[in-house]
This record gives sequence, structure tokens and C-alpha cells, in this order.
Amino acid sequence: MELHYTLGTIGDAAKQLWERFGAYRIFAFNGEMGAGKTTFIHALCDHLQVQDTVSSPTFALINEYHFINEGKDNTIYHLDWYRLKDTAEAINAGMEDCILQAKNKTAWCFIEWPEKAAALLNLPHVSLSIETVSNTERKMIATIIS
Repeated sequence: MELHYTLGTIGDAAKQLWERFGAYRIFAFNGEMGAGKTTFIHALCDHLQVQDTVSSPTFALINEYHFINEGKDNTIYHLDWYRLKDTAEAINAGMEDCILQAKNKTAWCFIEWPEKAAALLNLPHVSLSIETVSNTERKMIATIIS
């Protein structure tokens, strides 16, 4: 799936992505610094009506958000692996526990910089590559990795 969007249409892009891939529990966001990974995750959380403050977990490494779906509280773990050195450091930071919850279908994981600890990614998952087209436009390619 390929999406082109701007800040003005990012909400529609997030809605389309969720409608197509929301059944998957792990979303791996790839893109250069400033491509808009956190901004798109924020748009996804807006679409899901997350009431928590959505922000980059660069220093915290993990942010936890909640949304209500079909009367149930659901958890999203927003993981930022940018500062991680390797998979062992990710495990020590509790990332594996978040991934396990997603695998068990009790949470979703939105992961920025997934290449830093790719061995932790369960299959299948959604790989999202965000590319800067211009100052205002982005292109995202979503692929199922299985």
C-alpha cells in the first residue's frame, strides 16, 4: 500500500492505514530523521481517540497510550529504538515484554527505528517506510513482513 499525504491529509492517511492493517499488532516505522515517524504515530493515535499525551519516547524509550475499542481498554506501546546499541540493550530496557504482549494480542506496538533491534520483531508485522517528498509532502509504503 502506498500513501501520499501532507499535514493537512495525514489524518485520512492514518485512517486508511488503520482500516487496512489494524488487525496487525506490530508497526515498524522506518525513515530518516525528520521524516515524520512520530507525527504519523500521533495521527494514528488521534484516529484511535487516544486520550493520553502522544510524544516522542526518544529518552523514555517506551510511552504507553490507551484507547477504547468495543468497550474495552486497549494498550499501545510507542517504542523508540534510536538510542539503542543492540538487541540485548532493547531486551534489558523491556522492549521484548512489549513485543510479547503484541504477539499475544493484548497490545499494539508502534516502533520507531526498528532496525536497531530487528531480531525482536515478530512476524508478521507491518513495515512502514516514510520518505520525504517535499517540505510538506510525505510518501509512505506499507508492507506486510511475514
